[in-house]
Amino acid sequence: MKIFTGNQIHELDKYTIEHEPISSIDLMERASKAIYHTISAEYDNRISFVVFAGPGNNGGDALAVSRMLAENGYNVSVFLFNIHNHLSEECATNKQRILDGKKIKKFTEITVNFDPPTLDENTVVIDGLFGSGLNKPLSGGFASLVKYINASACKVISIDLPSGLMCEDNTYNIPTNIIKANQTFTLQQKKLAMLLADNQIFLGKIKVLDIRLSQEFIQNTDSPYQMVEENDIRSLLHHRNDFAHKGNMGNALIIAGSYGMAGASVLATKACLRAGVGKVTAVTPRRNYEIMQISVPEAVLQMDKDELYFSEPIDTEKYNAVGIGPGLGSLENTAIALIAQIRRATCPIVIDADALNILANHRAWMQQLPPGAILTPHPKEMDRLNNGINNGSYDRLRKAQELAEHFQVYIILKGHYSALCLPDGHIFFNTTGNSGMATAGSGDVLTGIITGLLAKGYKQEEACKLGMYLHGLAGDLAVKDLGKESLIASDIIKYLPQAFLRLED
Repeated sequence: MKIFTGNQIHELDKYTIEHEPISSIDLMERASKAIYHTISAEYDNRISFVVFAGPGNNGGDALAVSRMLAENGYNVSVFLFNIHNHLSEECATNKQRILDGKKIKKFTEITVNFDPPTLDENTVVIDGLFGSGLNKPLSGGFASLVKYINASACKVISIDLPSGLMCEDNTYNIPTNIIKANQTFTLQQKKLAMLLADNQIFLGKIKVLDIRLSQEFIQNTDSPYQMVEENDIRSLLHHRNDFAHKGNMGNALIIAGSYGMAGASVLATKACLRAGVGKVTAVTPRRNYEIMQISVPEAVLQMDKDELYFSEPIDTEKYNAVGIGPGLGSLENTAIALIAQIRRATCPIVIDADALNILANHRAWMQQLPPGAILTPHPKEMDRLNNGINNGSYDRLRKAQELAEHFQVYIILKGHYSALCLPDGHIFFNTTGNSGMATAGSGDVLTGIITGLLAKGYKQEEACKLGMYLHGLAGDLAVKDLGKESLIASDIIKYLPQAFLRLED
């Protein structure tokens, strides 16, 4: 599913109106009916609604929904803000329909002064002030109204987007001037802001309402942002030949672990094997030998000459993919071995965890990343790669996008919607996974899965998309049985076979 920018959403509406064809007011009526039916399915007509409508088309949606609620026996109070004495054509039309219908007992148009209504726990506010039409933070009276709503005990339903929140970049927005919705009913598709962690406190539960906007426009219009869905992933899956043997199912190398961090090596290696690769060699310090031999008997072990840490690079000629970084530590000898390993990589490489932290501490080494390398930072690791700068989720995503383009690498910025940044600037958001996976070792598992897929012959983009989707899907399947609170990283590996089966059905 494509994620369009605010400008593209406006163009999508315009294209639908011109090519369906349908009038703008009738398209608004269609959207409003979808919102009304969603609200009426959740709230009976004993609930009192207070509707705050702005002067634009978001306000027009809110007025149309108000009329539909009132026509079906709901108690609705409407406040239309027209402080500049100018309404959009559709908003003005829906205002007149309310006045002509006479079903709404309390309709107030605010042009100068506003006496706010009482909002308590028995009130549901419908926020139709601005939706996705803003390009700067709210201020003045509207900011005061937002603060008043947020301070009350009422529930809030926002139409399309909570008022005050912008479609994409909220880096310099004012959080206190943004509606904190309990539910957001967004039209046709999610907006980029909905995928970023900083904005979740404003959105509540998101529901996407299909209002039948032009599929022709959607299919033919390129977007820098897309969401990876199950049908996309099914088409990527390679099916194992009945005559396959381990020699043609890939040979992977995992370089992970230091003394006291053997678990990272165990998790990455097990996950790599569970990804279906024919053979995995694990390189780890000698002190980890017994742990690895007992925990992952299927792996081939190659001990580093040092007892405690990774100290020398490995020849990769015979391997199809390398995963490096989980639990390596950050000793200078390890750092030197890491950059030597990166320099001599002759196959696709996945760089994670401590390997990323070492690169962050030696930023000049980034220039030596081989084209097509895969980096898998979590937010803090991404900030370190960016000189410790953190201006919020959108800025972090943009920096990851720039880094991927500049070095021609693949970056998976991990999170609830993990973002795969491609070398060509496109970004794909993963749609599987849950907060139970916020546990130590989860990233090590992802490294192992992607390395295994690369070794099996998947291209970098395919391995990243499939790897992060399978990783999240295994976590989702585990949560159904175990719950979020008790999930641990090894559970993700345990449920990986079920995730594969789900995609193969």
